[in-house]
Amino acid sequence: MTIDWTAEARRLHQGHRFDAWSGRTWEQYREPTPPPLSASEVQEAEEELGITFPAEYRDHLLRHSAGGGVNRLRRGTAGWVWHGDSETNYDLLTTDFPHPDSYRAYEDELDEREPLREHFGDDGPFQRAWDDWEAAYEVHQERKTAGAVFIREHGCGFHALLVVTGPHRGTMWFDGRATCDQILPLTLGGRPLSFADWVDQGQPMPW
Repeated sequence: MTIDWTAEARRLHQGHRFDAWSGRTWEQYREPTPPPLSASEVQEAEEELGITFPAEYRDHLLRHSAGGGVNRLRRGTAGWVWHGDSETNYDLLTTDFPHPDSYRAYEDELDEREPLREHFGDDGPFQRAWDDWEAAYEVHQERKTAGAVFIREHGCGFHALLVVTGPHRGTMWFDGRATCDQILPLTLGGRPLSFADWVDQGQPMPW
């Protein structure tokens, strides 16, 4: 079956929520530690997003803060969103987060399929092949963070990910694709770092 990668990339792009509260505002500096959410608010957010928050993150929302050093979960004009985050794909939150080992072979095959201009007689066919390949690559990159929330930005394109769906649910990962093109697990003593551990350890990154 032939896949229309351009259409699929466009469809996935719609999973991002850009509303009046997306992006950083002075509110984050005025209220760096917003109050906790109520149990009814957390339940409402879970029902709308179609997920159940990992226990440690849920406890953080109920007992500590709706933000508190991480992107704030709040009800915005587009529904429940993580304030300041435009990277999370809300349509993919219910899809299992994929371990990087699961897509390495496909990624290698995708790299091998990159169109080369010398293989085409003129610019028209090359451009169409390139656009299709680029869209397939965009879809692949988007799916790498399915089932995860971009819970904090660390600047320069680096992000901390909280997995909310799948076998790795509740663990923290580092999105370093801005430089190393990898998504890496955060660990503590050789074991996966949980959200509570990550907060207690000062939100470490692998550098």
